[in-house]
Amino acid sequence: MKKRIIGIDVARALAVIGMILVNFKIVFGGNGNETIKFLLGLLEGKAAATFVVLAGVGIAFMSNSAIKNHDLQKIKKTRKRILKRAIFLFIIGLLYIPIWPADILHFYGIYMLITLLLLTGSNKIIVTSSLVLVFIYPLLLSIWNYDTGWNFDTFEYVDFWSPEGFARNLFFNGFHPVIPWSAFMLIGLWFGKQDLSNPKFIKRATWVSVAIFLTITLLSQSLISILAEGNQTFEDELKQILGTSPMPPLPIYMISGSSFAIFIISICIIISNTFETNYLINVLKKTGQLALTFYVAHVIIGMGIVEAVNPTKMGQYSIEFSFIYALIFSVFCMVFAAIWTKFKNIGPLESIMRKLTD
Repeated sequence: MKKRIIGIDVARALAVIGMILVNFKIVFGGNGNETIKFLLGLLEGKAAATFVVLAGVGIAFMSNSAIKNHDLQKIKKTRKRILKRAIFLFIIGLLYIPIWPADILHFYGIYMLITLLLLTGSNKIIVTSSLVLVFIYPLLLSIWNYDTGWNFDTFEYVDFWSPEGFARNLFFNGFHPVIPWSAFMLIGLWFGKQDLSNPKFIKRATWVSVAIFLTITLLSQSLISILAEGNQTFEDELKQILGTSPMPPLPIYMISGSSFAIFIISICIIISNTFETNYLINVLKKTGQLALTFYVAHVIIGMGIVEAVNPTKMGQYSIEFSFIYALIFSVFCMVFAAIWTKFKNIGPLESIMRKLTD
């Protein structure tokens, strides 16, 4: 049996912590210190993208052995397990949308179904499919109005629960629409099919991904600056098209998010292999193993506590409060993971999912 790659769990922990930092800023308030605002702005859309890419890597790990050995029975069993998990996550996500409209789990379920279709596909087919999803999106924007259904003053989606609104939100203009976000999971599937235990491949992946990320970021900022010519209104409009913001998820964002994710995963593998016995690495590994539990907990518990204390102040806290509270909650997650894994191998929600889907 292949040795577990610790860096994957560490990367998963960092992705969840990144999502906690970004989401707490959005929900509690984002005005204040410009440095913190800039740092959290870098994570916006990138942490969630990394989370999805890691899911693709996980699906690859579930199926690699069976596909390599042409074990049709095992492939069928793996497909069935992935299908059940997709349904589970879709339902869990929908159940708590009333308290967390920016949920990613119900989108996850559909990404997994698309990934399932390409599970045994060649690397070329997987990468090509992801590129099609990325570059077909601008075409969809030219056909349909991205703003339909949105009240951007309150970030509410007015017809979410209608059949048309739900489909539009799910596939086109929700927080993490299936087109093109499924490409992140496909990139993860491709990456997970590579030899991640090979130091040479991981080093190459690190350098190539960081080069792509820096190039696309610099290109984005340069184009916006040159074309805007100092006009702030025009600059804001250009950021929607040429920026690295996840809404709308245009190709520049998708390439930026994918390269960021591959870089984070690769560097986590390198660092974790180098410092395998380090206490912090070990705690982050355990935190990553409970990622699904902590994703749900940061909404229900993390946001719930603050709202219960002062519901009228939601959205009006300083960015310093949002940032520090997110760090404190993340430390709580790490401590919980360290204690929980002394008694159980997987997290509470992960355990329920496994019982229902294995």
